[in-house]
Amino acid sequence: MKSIISGLVSIILVLAFYSVSGCQQRPAGESPRAVLSPEASAPAVKTITEAQEDIALLDRINNALSAVSESAKQSVVNISTTTTISMKDHPLGDMFNDPFFRRFFGDQYGFHGGPRKYKSSALGSGVIVSEDGYILTNNHVVQNVDEIKVILPDKREFTGKLIGTDPQSDVAVIKIGAKGLPAVMIGDSGKLRVGEMVIAIGNPFGLGSTVTMGIVSAVGRSHVGIADYEDFIQTDAAVNPGNSGGALINIRGELVGINTAIFSTSGGNVGIGFAVPSAMARTVMDNIIKHGKVVRGWLGVNIQDLTPELSKHLDIKEKKGALVADVVKDSPAEKAGIKRGDLIVEFEGESVEDTTALRNMVSGRQPGTGVKVKIIRDGKEKSISVDLGELPKTMVMQKSSYENVMKGVSVQDITPAIRESLGIPRNVTGVVITNVEGDSPATEALKQNDVIQEVNRKTINSVRDFETLVTGIKKDDSVLLLVYRDSGFIYITVNP
Repeated sequence: MKSIISGLVSIILVLAFYSVSGCQQRPAGESPRAVLSPEASAPAVKTITEAQEDIALLDRINNALSAVSESAKQSVVNISTTTTISMKDHPLGDMFNDPFFRRFFGDQYGFHGGPRKYKSSALGSGVIVSEDGYILTNNHVVQNVDEIKVILPDKREFTGKLIGTDPQSDVAVIKIGAKGLPAVMIGDSGKLRVGEMVIAIGNPFGLGSTVTMGIVSAVGRSHVGIADYEDFIQTDAAVNPGNSGGALINIRGELVGINTAIFSTSGGNVGIGFAVPSAMARTVMDNIIKHGKVVRGWLGVNIQDLTPELSKHLDIKEKKGALVADVVKDSPAEKAGIKRGDLIVEFEGESVEDTTALRNMVSGRQPGTGVKVKIIRDGKEKSISVDLGELPKTMVMQKSSYENVMKGVSVQDITPAIRESLGIPRNVTGVVITNVEGDSPATEALKQNDVIQEVNRKTINSVRDFETLVTGIKKDDSVLLLVYRDSGFIYITVNP
């Protein structure tokens, strides 16, 4: 009996302890009723009925996400490309070109007799955006390929026709000969919020249609180094190789982005993916279809980001904006009265964060559009009206499309900013090399930042001059170049 009573007392003491410890300490002057109110007590265990209601809600959410994904999947295609690559050098070096080895092993192991060619295949994704066969994808998916094959979700195959590309935004448009296709609805990427749920659809690793889900991690990402015009959506939805060109959709099934790249040290997904906003992709697509090229607005200024040192020397108190380093002669900016040293802080009422933001704002407007630009000059605000021009072709970094020894050589006009940064003397004219692709015949002879002044003994002063001369070079012809490099001129021959 004693033991029973002792046990009961122990249970009562334990219950009393938990009752006291479970209550919050009452602030001075607060009534006991407030402490014991239902709001302050621990949440009660839900009844079976209440739990079933929650399960029903989750079930509805689950069904909705599944329905949205299933519908959007029908608009995402697999893109298979084929490229012919010429190998001049054997991957194992000159050993198999040695006569001793050829005597025993034959010529099939070497490159005796000239360069060998082979076919290289790659996979990507695309999004059907019209019922009559227009498809959005990435430029890097279809750049410099010989053949494009489009495979629909229903397994039908079509040959894709390249309508146009825009390397500066990494967007491309292709078309297939089909009607009544399931086109995706294009949404407003400008309304995306950080934390919003998104779904990525593509064909990673050639596995076929794959759906992953995540949230918008950030918007307006720039300085990523993927394209010239960057305004990326960042997401943690898994994006892997092969997803490029695929769809990023919102919970309403609308296209809000074109999956473009991942940030990874291993080559696999680590939760940082980037997508071109649908607003930018749609503008590029409409321009390509309508004009055959991308028409961008042009202000005519060379700009740079603010740094603490610049702000100190120029006595600028603002922390944001785009600093005008130079004004192009006869440009819209010069005609409107914009000067070197002006800080552009607003464009059409929108705050200018940095140079990337301003470039995107200007390029997104059509030539001839009148805009208001707010600047800071000598510590005072000033509003200036500017009629935008069209970005000249010679101001754009040109990607090579030549089928001769200059294939893969990209050049740009020498602007005042480039001349200053590279230390190019004022008497040196021509075009500056911005890139030489690895498979270019000129890859061993030319390098980035070389200045080409002559092509086959003819002087060039602009990208237009360069294109005119290089286009006339035949496929099997060599070329003689006069190049300014390392403070001096040298003649260089490039052979096929």
